Amino acid sequence: MATIRDIAAAVGVSSGTVSRVLNNDPSLSISQARREAIVATAQELGYATPRSRYRASKIAPLAGRKGGVQARIALLHFLTSEQELFDPYYVGVRLGIERRCAENGLEIGRVFTPLSPWNVNDHGAMPGAIVIGKHGRGEIAALSAHCPQVVFADVDPHLAQHDCVAADLAMATRQILDGLWSVGYRRIGFIGCNELMDGNSEPYTEMRCRAYLDWMKAKNALDPALLALGEGREWGHNLRLEVGYEQAGRLLALPVRPDAILAANDNMAIGAYRAIQEEGLTIPAHIALASFNNIPVTEFLNPTLSTMDIPGDSIGEAAVDLLVERLMGRTYSKHVTIPTRMRWRDSCRHPAG
Repeated sequence: MATIRDIAAAVGVSSGTVSRVLNNDPSLSISQARREAIVATAQELGYATPRSRYRASKIAPLAGRKGGVQARIALLHFLTSEQELFDPYYVGVRLGIERRCAENGLEIGRVFTPLSPWNVNDHGAMPGAIVIGKHGRGEIAALSAHCPQVVFADVDPHLAQHDCVAADLAMATRQILDGLWSVGYRRIGFIGCNELMDGNSEPYTEMRCRAYLDWMKAKNALDPALLALGEGREWGHNLRLEVGYEQAGRLLALPVRPDAILAANDNMAIGAYRAIQEEGLTIPAHIALASFNNIPVTEFLNPTLSTMDIPGDSIGEAAVDLLVERLMGRTYSKHVTIPTRMRWRDSCRHPAG
């Protein structure tokens, strides 16, 4: 188990400073950047404060409840702690996991990220793991070889032997496009990303992008110029504010710009807001906007953003439920689909009903 001294050495501060930060000492004078570095390092090293260890000891009796099981599991995340801070959706997924683990007597023994990767030689085997987001095939194969039960959260890895829980993004995409089309939008653009996995780019395979292409082809309305995809980064890291800004700018520079843009997530949509406003255009009078995830800030944008509500916390909770079932003896796999709901707001015209 990591110690305060380990964290201090990694960040380059004293053990006393680490202790005061982790205990939320309000009298400590330290930069916000250094404070965040200490917290992020503690999370990545799996440090547990005495208070959290005491709380875990009180949670253990929950294992005796119906449906409970006591085990120490791993969490494998495709984002670092710092990257997660930029995407509230994945914060929700992780909080859902942590909450349900506490309810079931599970302890998250380690959190592995791109900066602190899983390695059986360093950490040994664990009875179960929850994997958030997409990871390379080699990494998943290595984890599965030493971890009997693996559940995927927010992604379907198309591995029949493993449990997974995710939203049906293809169906959600079609629902948004149906709504936009029904109120008269015809030149609909899409901003998203190509998937880059194991060093190889896989164009047009991301579910929202694929569903957009298929839907537009079926309507005989596909214009390849209206598809703007970020490239050059690992999966998920393209769906950022700055990439949304860049790709929206590409669409706005077209001789005939789109009358609506569908963004792959709310972060990209927020970047698109800035690009649109810098062009002196108004949302939705000149161009409409819709996206996915329904992170909290979308209700406070001007105008408020139409977005598909994907309950990340519910996905996290369901992933833990699946893992508990596996640890208690279920031998067959389950693939769970979490329902979504569109929140039509002021960034586009509303469909009837």
